[in-house]
Amino acid sequence: MMSLEQQRTARAVVAGILLLAVAVIVVIVSLNTGTIRLSPASIWRTLLGSGTRDESLILFDYRLPRIVITILAGIGLGISGAVLQGVSRNSLADPGILGIHSGAAFGLIVFVSFFRTMEGPAALLIPMFTFAGGIVISIIIFLLAFDRYKGMIPVRLILVGIAIEAGVSAVTLFLSLKLDEDTYTFAARWLAGSVWGRDWVNVWALFPWVALLVPIIYSRSRTLDLFALGDETASGVGSHVTRNRMLMLGLAVALSCASVSMAGGIGFIGLVAPHIARRLAGPQHRHFLPIAALVGLVIMVSADTIGRSIFQPNAVPAGVIVAAIGGPYFLYLLLSSKPNSRRNY
Repeated sequence: MMSLEQQRTARAVVAGILLLAVAVIVVIVSLNTGTIRLSPASIWRTLLGSGTRDESLILFDYRLPRIVITILAGIGLGISGAVLQGVSRNSLADPGILGIHSGAAFGLIVFVSFFRTMEGPAALLIPMFTFAGGIVISIIIFLLAFDRYKGMIPVRLILVGIAIEAGVSAVTLFLSLKLDEDTYTFAARWLAGSVWGRDWVNVWALFPWVALLVPIIYSRSRTLDLFALGDETASGVGSHVTRNRMLMLGLAVALSCASVSMAGGIGFIGLVAPHIARRLAGPQHRHFLPIAALVGLVIMVSADTIGRSIFQPNAVPAGVIVAAIGGPYFLYLLLSSKPNSRRNY
């Protein structure tokens, strides 16, 4: 008979294999979705280098960069949401809800105000600007939500995040009104969560952040598990709570801001993905962090595919599709966790 740990590991492996299969199917469907459809045979032929010039142009210059961006951003948002929920011990925590995305949006508006473009080598600087905006806002939020006697108060974290998000969004909107027409159009599309027009430069701007930060976060899974025990218990077993919290917060903010810098203002993936992953793989972070990444990937790619297929010829930003699903789910979580939130407060 398997031990509880072995059962959890087996459960996580099965869930991971199933989600990986779903992810492959979603990506294949996304490759075949668009104004010009490509059959699975033509996609395979083009990937092997035997496609026509038009098929290669459609696949390699338009669809693949967009799909890779959604894959990386989905992984980044799913992981960052799981980290923020673990650090704050709040199941309602999410980069968008906490106001981190608004800080990233402010950083992006500053970027386009100076560079006026998201194309070419300048695109490599976008994650830097969004990270700077996100880290400043997150520090403000966590300082205001911290009590020197009670530590991090979960309900206050949500309320402060909502208030800061509203204020920063207002400033961002004001600054965006000063942009020229073309730059404003791009900014508005980004804020809605659109990945239209992304190319391989944008992929390479995001890839190093995800490839570097995700393994670092996973290597500190035990630290996230200790946060769930409470600060006093975590300190009692030798964890440096404050230092680890700030480190994990910085990693989550960097990953989230890098993801939204290329995918736009996508909300709720960081909220929904960890919850689904926890139900599938159990409470230990080393089990459900990879599942959260796969869930985020599937949601993100699916939302983009739905947005540009069902509503043709007018594509709907992926952020709108995700919000339509995530909004009701957030209300469900808010209502179901209300008694616990009151006790924490």
